[in-house]
Amino acid sequence: MATKIRLQRGGRKSYAFYSIVIADVRAPRDGKFTEKIGTYNPNTNPATVDLNFERALYWVETGAQPTDTVRNILKGEGVYLMKHLRGGVKKGAFDEATAEKKFDAWKQAKTNATEAAEKKAAEEKKAAAAKNLEEEKKVKEAIAKKVAEKKAQAAQAAAEESAPTEEQAAE
Repeated sequence: MATKIRLQRGGRKSYAFYSIVIADVRAPRDGKFTEKIGTYNPNTNPATVDLNFERALYWVETGAQPTDTVRNILKGEGVYLMKHLRGGVKKGAFDEATAEKKFDAWKQAKTNATEAAEKKAAEEKKAAAAKNLEEEKKVKEAIAKKVAEKKAQAAQAAAEESAPTEEQAAE
């Protein structure tokens, strides 16, 4: 039986949510599957992936062919790197401990890069908010200045009108 690792759609209209499943090649997208190994939510930023790493690695090593999207997800989670490292262990290129060190180093680098990107995005958001606040303050100052000018003109006009009436009353 040829197996595929694919996405099975769920969620409501215009809000897709996917399960990562192992299914027969002949099964339809949302049909019968052998095993559910995780979930993928593309609606969050960044997309959320919850994956049973060991089962995904098992199925990749046994020859299950992933779809393009699932392959990218598995690469991002490190399943293909671990498969590659285990292949090196089997060939005798290095031992299991070295493979684990390499994988942990990759995972740490990926985590650091993700945190740096999130930090940068947060800083950019903060800077944009500060810029918008400054622009809003300038607009409010301009409006306040115009209102003050109008009030001064109205007061001056009222003073001019009241001054002649006082002169007429004096006569």
